[in-house]
Amino acid sequence: MSRVTPLTFRPVILRLKSIIDLSPDDEAAFEQLPMVIRDFPADQDVVRDGDRPHQCCMVLSGLTCRYKVIADGRRQILAFNIPGDLPDLQSLHLDIMDHSVATVVPSRLGFVPHAAMRELSERRPGITAALWRETLIDGATFRAKITGIGRMSARARVAHLFCELLLRLDVVGLADGFRYKLPLTQTELGDALGLSVVHVNRILQDLRTDNIIAVERRTVTILNWEQLKSVGQFDPTYLQLRAKPSVEIFRSG
Repeated sequence: MSRVTPLTFRPVILRLKSIIDLSPDDEAAFEQLPMVIRDFPADQDVVRDGDRPHQCCMVLSGLTCRYKVIADGRRQILAFNIPGDLPDLQSLHLDIMDHSVATVVPSRLGFVPHAAMRELSERRPGITAALWRETLIDGATFRAKITGIGRMSARARVAHLFCELLLRLDVVGLADGFRYKLPLTQTELGDALGLSVVHVNRILQDLRTDNIIAVERRTVTILNWEQLKSVGQFDPTYLQLRAKPSVEIFRSG
């Protein structure tokens, strides 16, 4: 079993500090939470629709997704969760899961008992505010996704997702300028954006041909940030980032 140290919490702390002013005392208290670390292979459920979890999950490395499966077996990916995210935070107050969380790639996850999270929230109002703000931003992100699937073109949906992931990965130190790892298959992109694999492939080829992005070895390089934002009609307001993204991205925004 991996040893838990303050460094273990670094992705989550970076995430919370990107959306709220977290005091040093709150940060230190958060790093004292009891955590059990588990390593998961790719494509494994972490918590399932209908489960009654007694602990919260934190993504420490890798990539997870939240999803629903409809009666005919088709899957809708609701969100991708990167290091620093708390994908089942709602289970702290909602007893029954209404969707599943699964790994996309081999991932390291940390689990904290609900009782410990509640005790910390009662003792540290700053932590309560941070978790509440994270939940509200989660809702805003879902609204942006619903708008995209309901009213935006397929090309715009893909571009918007690539823009969003760049900023989210950047604030937790996982983007290199305009380049970041994206270990997603075209099937997974289609499941997230309501598109067929054929349609996703065609859009990616078009974005490459237009010199807007390059995708190679599961790495996305954004060649023209302004054009990608324009195609995706991307306004990052819903992410509510207080920590500025990297200098290059900020200046071009």
